[in-house]
Amino acid sequence: MGLARTTLTAGMHRLDVQLAQTPEQRQIGLMWRKDMPVHEGMLFVFEQASTQCFWMRNTLIPLTAAFVEDDGTIVNLADMQPQSDDSHCSSKPVRFVLEMNQGWFAKRQIKPGFKLGGAVFSKRPG
Repeated sequence: MGLARTTLTAGMHRLDVQLAQTPEQRQIGLMWRKDMPVHEGMLFVFEQASTQCFWMRNTLIPLTAAFVEDDGTIVNLADMQPQSDDSHCSSKPVRFVLEMNQGWFAKRQIKPGFKLGGAVFSKRPG
């Protein structure tokens, strides 16, 4: 699947992420991949905020999911084990979920409340 890409920032770190924007792209996600470069990830983009839950069936690499608000603020993080049907959910409704190699956030001391940057994150008119 030739997915669109975008650049995100996490402090001084630049991330090259693939965008999973359609139901089919989100369903496939990172399934079947054997590895992922260190500063790459996948950003799942949903039409509206809701409690997002992820599992790892057919996913071969350990990942950490960051559940992210519209403005780029990380709500919560979940370490996910390969080929597991365990469900990992956002602690509140979100539209974005960023999957990175497991340990990427911890190694950089990025925790809930940290704000990611990128063109996809914008304040909604309110």
